[in-house]
Amino acid sequence: MRILRGNERPRLADQVGPAPVAAARPISTPKAIALALVGIAVLVVIAIPSASLRLVLPLGSADNPDTTQHKACDLIGEKSGDGANGPLLVVADLPAGTTEEQLLDAQVAVAQGLGGFDGVVAVAPVGASADRTVTAFQVLPVEGPASVSTERLVKALRAASPLEGGVAIGVAGQTTGNVDISQKLADALPIYLLVVVGLSLVIMVVVFRSLFVPIVATGGFVLSFLAALGGVVAIYQWGWFGGLFGVATPAPILNFLPTVLVGILFGLAMDYTLFVASGMREAHAHGAPRRPRSSSGSGAGHAVAMAAAIIMSAVFGGFVLSDSAIIRPIGFALSFGVLVDAFLVRLLIMPALMTLAGDWAWWLPRWLDRLIPNVDVEGATLERRHPHVAADHHGPV
Repeated sequence: MRILRGNERPRLADQVGPAPVAAARPISTPKAIALALVGIAVLVVIAIPSASLRLVLPLGSADNPDTTQHKACDLIGEKSGDGANGPLLVVADLPAGTTEEQLLDAQVAVAQGLGGFDGVVAVAPVGASADRTVTAFQVLPVEGPASVSTERLVKALRAASPLEGGVAIGVAGQTTGNVDISQKLADALPIYLLVVVGLSLVIMVVVFRSLFVPIVATGGFVLSFLAALGGVVAIYQWGWFGGLFGVATPAPILNFLPTVLVGILFGLAMDYTLFVASGMREAHAHGAPRRPRSSSGSGAGHAVAMAAAIIMSAVFGGFVLSDSAIIRPIGFALSFGVLVDAFLVRLLIMPALMTLAGDWAWWLPRWLDRLIPNVDVEGATLERRHPHVAADHHGPV
């Protein structure tokens, strides 16, 4: 009381019950429809470049032109061709009993077969086993190790085994290993995303006792994830606004970036969902009217979500200034994804859809309502049955 001004103390003393909370202006139905449609349309447009996503492990050619790695790649490409930066190692199995005199003819036959593939510049034998049953070749592709043609060449060579004459071949080397790892990560990404989204749906159904809220929350995350990938592809793979973000040489995206992005962005997105939706759920549990419930409930947590998103985006954005071609796209994807998810999904689309859904946003089938535990995050049940509340209404205990 001592920190209050003199004119504030009487007002506080005369106040009965809790301090009134200013009601937020409810969102009208036309405005809610417009906000939802505009927000979703913007996310879809930004996410379009993600359909062209290519995953590789970036090499020195993707670094800044003044780095030694970039200069070395340029020098090798200038003197020996771009394919010299990522030669392929091809191993061929020769028939048992191949003599020393037959080895050279067998190597020439395999080399001619390898040289007939599209995208091959040169083929050179590099050695053979002591028993002359295995021989190795170095194959130089036309373009560099991160190019589409080199990736197609690796797949074509593997698909062509065995070659004419029944010679089985295998393709190895650093370039092939990068292609294989990128393909494995790309194939595992949908399963990983499905597991993360599926588990979040189950947890959010238990927390919010609703089907609509978890579906909107996870659907919004998928849109923000694709939008973040779309921004990365447009800038770092296509080269849009490359001068602004220091992209001297556009290149395919780091192969494990989408996996990292799913884990971190999903955790932050669910945090922002709790900030925004918990207020709506609390207002619903306490019997607030439908439209004021959506606006005031989201308003109670939107300031926290905005502050958290700005802080995290600034932290991630600092990595965009890195000289490393591996770090820069990770920092941009996380920073841009956080901003998109917080400001477009959680603070624009989600309140608009909740307003349109009304009481149906908290609908839950009876059989599911009986099946899942009631965790009561907002404490509505505790408040209704608290003994001190009963004492105030019925006299001292």
